[in-house]
Amino acid sequence: MNPEKKCFDVVKKNYFSFIKSQETSNEKFKNKKRMLKSFLIPLCFWIRQKMNTKKPYFIGLAGGQGTGKTTISSIIKIILEKFFKLKVFKISIDDFYKTRKQRFNLSKKIHPTLITRGVPGTHDIEMMLNFFKKVKNKNFISLKLPKFDKSIDDRVNRKFWYSLDQKPDVIIFEGWCVGAKAENDKTLKKPINQFEKNKDPKYIWRKYVNQQLKTNYSTLYSQLNCIIYLKAKNFNLLKKWRLKQERKLRLKTKNSSNHKIMNKSDLINFMQTYQRITENMFKFMPKYAAITFNLNSNHQISSAVYKDQ
Repeated sequence: MNPEKKCFDVVKKNYFSFIKSQETSNEKFKNKKRMLKSFLIPLCFWIRQKMNTKKPYFIGLAGGQGTGKTTISSIIKIILEKFFKLKVFKISIDDFYKTRKQRFNLSKKIHPTLITRGVPGTHDIEMMLNFFKKVKNKNFISLKLPKFDKSIDDRVNRKFWYSLDQKPDVIIFEGWCVGAKAENDKTLKKPINQFEKNKDPKYIWRKYVNQQLKTNYSTLYSQLNCIIYLKAKNFNLLKKWRLKQERKLRLKTKNSSNHKIMNKSDLINFMQTYQRITENMFKFMPKYAAITFNLNSNHQISSAVYKDQ
């Protein structure tokens, strides 16, 4: 039997069960079988071929807000564990956001906008570098890693953090700005939206974020073994998909109080803080990502481009 066909038979039950858990009565996944057979199973065979068995294989999974990074990374995990019998750990760069208190202090020291989580400079780089270093250590035993709750805009209590109790074969590190590169300082001056024009007229915030990409984040991303990029057609589509995400979050937390769920105008402002880096990723990331999955307007993978083929 064809190995990919065999893989499909082994993982399909878990895959369809997971997809069902992600659907709502109003939103159903289309072309589920095609996504698995044509794109995600071949991707996992590619990953298995690239791996070094002596140390964890670090996959950076990037894509704009709402592209489906969490869903895709969960499916990759299912395939690698179920068929390839690998130990897989996945975590988001979002889980390493600085605490609200840390971001408040940063906003007082550098620029008021840094209270807003999201852009490079609002993550705990030291904690991420420590995670990368420890998990590569041949004497690795265990590690506690943070978990961030966007509905309260802060980390959860330490007792609810992730526990990594065995060395993984594969680490999926996903996030909207994973692998992003700094832009030329000259292009920073011109604001690209109302948010930059009104909130950052002297481009202090832009320069700070770009400098973070140039230094700390470049060091972090250089340790990734490959980058997989989920590429949407344009920024307006991302806004539409991100609004859907927020509606889901609102439904999940409707019975809770003190949750910082954004309304539409809050979200549009919030996404403007992401726009500059996202637009640069549209232009440049397909040139250096190992694999680019092009997404169509219906939120589906329409094609895959492998750099080494």
